[in-house]
This record gives sequence, C-alpha cells and structure tokens, in this order.
Amino acid sequence: METKEKIKEVLVKLLKIKPEEIKDDINLADGIGVDSTEMVETVIALEKEFSTKLGPKEITKFSTVNEIEKVINSKIGK
Repeated sequence: METKEKIKEVLVKLLKIKPEEIKDDINLADGIGVDSTEMVETVIALEKEFSTKLGPKEITKFSTVNEIEKVINSKIGK
C-alpha cells in the first residue's frame, strides 16, 4: 500500500469520516474540521503506522494529505 493510501486509512479510522471526504489537497483543519486534539492523535497514529518519530517542525507542516505524505516519505526514506 502506498504512503498516501495509508495516511488516508489512518485519517478515516481515527476521525470516523468517509474516505471520499478526504481529498489530497483539502486542509484538514478548515476542510474537514480536525481540531488540535485530533491532530495530536493523528500524529501519534501516523508515527505508529510508519514506525517513525515526527518532530514539532515537521508536524507544523501537516495541513493536507499531500503535505503529510511529503513529511512521512522524507522520514522513511522514500
């Protein structure tokens, strides 16, 4: 499974939303209403899913699926 699909799978399961609601370039906060607590939970879930640790500078870039994918890929060497 590709990185982007795994990210979307985590978001669907964690946020209890429909897969079609998650577009690659939709802003998670403004577009689907992810709050700060949900974002922390998302980061933790993504760290577990990809067996990596994300720092504060990287997490601040998490606003769309495309941006999350770039950060994750840079951490896991893709």
